[in-house]
Amino acid sequence: MPHRFLISFSVLVLTFSAFAQEDIQTFKVEATNAFVWGEENRSGAVSLSVQDPITGNTIRKLKHGEIEVSSRAGFERVGNEELLSFTTTVVNASKGEIVVRQGGVSVDGHVAQPLSVVLRKKDAAKKVRKQAWELVSMQCFANGFLPNEGFFSKDGPAEGFAVRPNQVVTISFVTKDPRGSSVLCSAEGCYPKGAMRFSVVVNETVFVFIWPGRAMISCGG
Repeated sequence: MPHRFLISFSVLVLTFSAFAQEDIQTFKVEATNAFVWGEENRSGAVSLSVQDPITGNTIRKLKHGEIEVSSRAGFERVGNEELLSFTTTVVNASKGEIVVRQGGVSVDGHVAQPLSVVLRKKDAAKKVRKQAWELVSMQCFANGFLPNEGFFSKDGPAEGFAVRPNQVVTISFVTKDPRGSSVLCSAEGCYPKGAMRFSVVVNETVFVFIWPGRAMISCGG
């Protein structure tokens, strides 16, 4: 039996209710299943970890049936803010169209809200430029660690991204670390402490990826 309602309910209620409390657009998604990377999934979901052939960075994948969802994660400092970036690639090998919607991010139990982002400020409306963050100015995207093909945004549409049969979509999500400065440094490098939970919703299924800070890409900054 799939993990019905138990995991998905807790993930979605935590994420969406927190967004609503901050007057952020509420994403209403009724999810019936949830798959968590690295956990035993009796329903047949398979967890994989591979290396990006171009960057050598880790990609985590969850595959269930004809749907494959992969995740990459990076972090950087921009000004006084610690930014966390997550990229999801969804492969639709089914015969029907699917819809990918924003899930959410929690950092050591703290809900992290999505930033208002645009690819380039010069291409955005004037009223958006002041509050928006520019993806091409972030090291994670400017240096090619993460792709910027599409993105979830604080004020983006709620309907999500439609993926036709045998098509692929790549979407990124950027947020501030809600704990403020949380990077710990050692001889092995500097990484965010704790663990991040990032999720996306594909039709009625939540795909959850758990990223320890030490497993994330250090994009610089």
